[in-house]
Amino acid sequence: MKKTGEEPFIINNADAGIKLLDFWQWNQSDLLNNALRGKIAEFIVGKALNAVEGVRLEWDAFDLITAEGIKVEVKSAAYLQSWKQSRNSVIQFSIRPALAWEASTNTYATEVKRNADVYVFCLLKELDRSAVNPLDLNQWKFFVLPTEQINLEKGNQKMIGLNSLLKMNPAITDFTGLKAAVLNCNAK
Repeated sequence: MKKTGEEPFIINNADAGIKLLDFWQWNQSDLLNNALRGKIAEFIVGKALNAVEGVRLEWDAFDLITAEGIKVEVKSAAYLQSWKQSRNSVIQFSIRPALAWEASTNTYATEVKRNADVYVFCLLKELDRSAVNPLDLNQWKFFVLPTEQINLEKGNQKMIGLNSLLKMNPAITDFTGLKAAVLNCNAK
């Protein structure tokens, strides 16, 4: 069930004067943090695909499923990180095949594979630390590929760099074209 942020922490069956929003602000405000940025990317893609009903399920076999039944894996990378950098990060995305975990049965699949139909690679492309803002949808670029193509061209490879990704001729889009790119990619 989605929370509002107004839910109180409780002590001795009474409101402790601490709200869930206080925790969220403390824990979730570093938007360049790698783990959080990945979840932000999932949310952005999910909003573009109208696929963010309910609450996010951690560790599922894929990140999102569209109303059309397309299973989507979302990966993110950024040139800028939350820590002090001597140079921008090299852009790489994980494409590691894995054993799928089924939350409803608490069981793992027996076959190691990529479990989504489509991959969406999300690049937070801003290079100016004073301007970088993961909430600015114009600072993101999206690369969309069918999983089948990744399987054929990359086999069991675990990581892919931006140049290798571009050589695969993904659909490249901004936020406004993301849904069409995913639908079109899955139709191939």
